[in-house]
Amino acid sequence: MLEWTLRFPVSGVEANPLALLLVAFVVSALCAPAGVSGAFLLLPFQVSVLGFTSPAVSPTNLIYNVLATPGGIYRYSTDRSISWPLARTIILGSLPSVFVGAALRVTVFADPEAFKVFVGAVLLYLGARLLLEVFGYPDRARPARGTPPGTPPGAGSVLVLAFLVGVVGGVYSIGGGAIIAPFLVAIFRMPVRSVAGAALVGTFVTSVAGIAFFELLEALGAGGEVPVSPDWLLGAVLGAGGLAGTYAGTYAERLLPEAGIKGVLGALVCLLAVSYLL
Repeated sequence: MLEWTLRFPVSGVEANPLALLLVAFVVSALCAPAGVSGAFLLLPFQVSVLGFTSPAVSPTNLIYNVLATPGGIYRYSTDRSISWPLARTIILGSLPSVFVGAALRVTVFADPEAFKVFVGAVLLYLGARLLLEVFGYPDRARPARGTPPGTPPGAGSVLVLAFLVGVVGGVYSIGGGAIIAPFLVAIFRMPVRSVAGAALVGTFVTSVAGIAFFELLEALGAGGEVPVSPDWLLGAVLGAGGLAGTYAGTYAERLLPEAGIKGVLGALVCLLAVSYLL
């Protein structure tokens, strides 16, 4: 059973599906308490470990998001800790721009080397924000005085931020939650629990839209001979592991030391970023 491998048609990857399930479970379980699906870690895993470097890796990563995030959304919704006004603001801002990012992915960043530089820059930013939140901004994680928990402070500012995040998320195929969550906590002083649920909701919606757009690009022949439509089987396997992982991660959120998880995650992301940039 441990030596069983499966060939995934679009990507050409040959891997043990049980190992892929385990990787997706661990990544999503670690990231879900912070409102992050884990897609930003699974993309370099697919590129570097599995050798999946074509533009089709981006929508495949979005399939993981679509299948993985409902586990965390369900847990947060049962706890009534999702800020739905914030979720709507994130969606309104990031949904249009995710199409811009997807178009850039198959044009400007179609070359794997250029894409690795971009991925490294995004990862370095994410890692730095996580570490700064743990070590440099301990008090900013508290909501501003007089602001009810979960209320988006300055919807216009959040809309602009969500639009910019949507472009990056469309290129990097992470849905944007991994970028906007640290911003909302450290700069807008939103409660972590409210941000986490809303970020996962935004990631789910923008990921669905991103997959549809990549399929449209494939139908229009935007990638030429290089496939830009997702590897549905690979995305489904990773998504199944991610679904269980996000549910487990959000369930255990109250028992886990938040600062410790974010610190380890930030250090890991920074190491991945340096390896790509070098």
